Amino acid sequence: MSSLILASASPRRRELLEQIGVAFTSVPVDIDETPAPNEPAAEYVARLALEKARACQQLRGEGPVYLGSDTTVTLDGHILGKPADEEGAVSMLMHLSGRQHQVMTSVALVQGAHEAVETVVTDVSFRALDEAICRRYWHTGEPQDKAGAYGIQGMGAVFVSRMEGSYSAVVGLPLMETAQLLESFGVPVWHAPAT
Repeated sequence: MSSLILASASPRRRELLEQIGVAFTSVPVDIDETPAPNEPAAEYVARLALEKARACQQLRGEGPVYLGSDTTVTLDGHILGKPADEEGAVSMLMHLSGRQHQVMTSVALVQGAHEAVETVVTDVSFRALDEAICRRYWHTGEPQDKAGAYGIQGMGAVFVSRMEGSYSAVVGLPLMETAQLLESFGVPVWHAPAT
């Protein structure tokens, strides 16, 4: 059985892995998350997920399986990252208002030279918003570290009128695909801890 290291400090990703009974250690990594010029969103999230896993392996050495993941929100093909400030968040939310957008999440596994990456796309529709509710939402503190300036697993759920695809991917880790990748690398899900 291979040991797993999550290349992230994200509490959401930790909770999702715990939800499917995976034994792991969390090791945060810091990489440049700037999109390359004209980089398509799907390539961007896949690259970041892989770079996180690789960076963690460079830190900790070969042997364990390293899991990196990244999530981005796209509207009309444009990447919506984390908002820099209140005005940026309000602008993002107003662009999402009453429209459908895509949430892309990639999960990458690296063990030595063996690498695998999968990207999941979920369609999310927002109800119509006004500027006042966007500003109220900003002041909850929730959107400040979220791609697209909202969290579906928190207070931002009230904006979502419809979703087609993987809920867990929108939160930060597509669980079905992650479980399949983990098992292909010899990392079991529903792992019972030793007693």
